[in-house]
Amino acid sequence: MITDVEDFFTKGCGRCDRFDTPGCSTKIWSEGLSKLREICLSVDLQEEVRWGQPCYRHAGRNIAILGAYQDRFVIGFFNAALMKDPEDVLEKPGPNTQHADTIYFMERAQVATLEKTISAYLEEAKAYAEEGKKPQANTSTPDLPEELANALDNDPELAEAFHALTPGRQRSYVINLNGAKKPETRIARIEKFRDNIIDGKGASER
Repeated sequence: MITDVEDFFTKGCGRCDRFDTPGCSTKIWSEGLSKLREICLSVDLQEEVRWGQPCYRHAGRNIAILGAYQDRFVIGFFNAALMKDPEDVLEKPGPNTQHADTIYFMERAQVATLEKTISAYLEEAKAYAEEGKKPQANTSTPDLPEELANALDNDPELAEAFHALTPGRQRSYVINLNGAKKPETRIARIEKFRDNIIDGKGASER
């Protein structure tokens, strides 16, 4: 991945074999991405590379990040649970995302149309960073798939370990199990996950 932010706008992120080729997503959307960059810098955000993408920071916090795909480019906001989104332009990047945090662009000209809105949202996020305000942690327990609930009822050690997990780790198992269509697949996954749960890890942790 790149380490110089200028490379993103001229060559790409460096995470695939389209890097520095005409087919690179950043080159396809170069005009729109450059306009988003201009907006971020115009509100005095600090620019640096994180995860191979331009990340904009203020008061020691990540504020926004730019990204590009073959069919669209985006600006994503950190700590989106705080955002008011009066223009209703933020969308969830995936079905398991808790909060809408991304503006998607399918045309370069869309950025100019939303420039005032983007600037206002960045200023709002900056204010939260300056206040040190953070979203309230989600401590709710997710609804358990039937197979997992049965496994916990029949395995006290597993139940104790599962309920000791953080809500985020518990959700990681619920999301993974809900992704399986067949009950037997969910049961097999629970057996596979048992050691991880006992060790206090999430579904994707090793």
